[in-house]
Amino acid sequence: MNTKELLQKAIDNNASDIFIIAGLPASMRMNNTMGVETGERLLPKDTMEIIKDIYELAGNRSMDILLETGDDDFSFAVPGMSRFRVNAYKQRGSLSAVIRVITFNLPDPASLGISDSIMSLARFSKGLVLVTGPAGSGKSTTLACMIDDINQNFEKHIITLEDPLEFLHQHKKSIVSQREINVDTESYVTALRASLRQSPDVILLGEMRDYETIQVAMTAAETGHLIFSTLHTIGSANTIDRIIDVFPSSQQRQIAVQLSMVLQAVVSQQLVPTVNGTMVPAFELMTVTPAIRNMIRDNKIPQIEGIVYSSSNPDMFSMDTSLARLYSNGIISRDTALSYATNPDMLGKKLR
Repeated sequence: MNTKELLQKAIDNNASDIFIIAGLPASMRMNNTMGVETGERLLPKDTMEIIKDIYELAGNRSMDILLETGDDDFSFAVPGMSRFRVNAYKQRGSLSAVIRVITFNLPDPASLGISDSIMSLARFSKGLVLVTGPAGSGKSTTLACMIDDINQNFEKHIITLEDPLEFLHQHKKSIVSQREINVDTESYVTALRASLRQSPDVILLGEMRDYETIQVAMTAAETGHLIFSTLHTIGSANTIDRIIDVFPSSQQRQIAVQLSMVLQAVVSQQLVPTVNGTMVPAFELMTVTPAIRNMIRDNKIPQIEGIVYSSSNPDMFSMDTSLARLYSNGIISRDTALSYATNPDMLGKKLR
């Protein structure tokens, strides 16, 4: 099987990831289960050949970064097939890669289980909206749905800063500029600072990696732009804590005040297995109210968790409320709901 056939097979099987690692045949992740392709185990020379093919498919991209540093991130498209996001790396002296399959078509939020409450966050005119969760939880997909919603309904200039580019957005009502880190610009901070001089209305920042990026993002939100970004955190209170803790202690009070003014909402999400073997997202949504702004400013962040957990408002609900809803609709099992819950004991009582 050649490399293109392998990519096509992954698409046909609705695989989310392809693993090219020496010592195993090519493997795929499908609905959170690992499937190993039939065939001989890949030797280091085999993984080298497949990865060379991938670099050729990516417009004859140079392998220098991979060979010199041991890591390389990029994306590419095969016409008539799909887009792919690649992380190539060295392990035990051989070349390996994990390839994420990204469809050409932008996802439909309703079919993915993304509710109107989540999609309504695209209606903010300014401020900071964060989508958080572990790696592979669908954060990029949720953000792509929000950006597409703005693109279809409003006349804006949208700038996306991503590493690498995933979903491609056509110009609809809005103008969309998509920039890839290390290809179109040198870093998130450089691109974010430059974007403020490019008349943006909406900026999608692929990831808030360090305090300098966070600081520029909050300044952009403060000056009247709508900023979307991600963090690898679970829960709204943890997300707020993480942002503040990134800064030196001497700056944390000032950052808490600034964050209390610009933060509009935090979405936390995870993918959970359904009863029919597919995956569905479960969400926590915290929309920032005046009371929550005061808690952030006064360093009473632990109290936010209680407000979110006890809320019955459609604009604010906990992860456990989302899991309980999925269980009551027969989408997930009771055991699944409890294993993904933030408070299994409390949820267990609710589900009786």
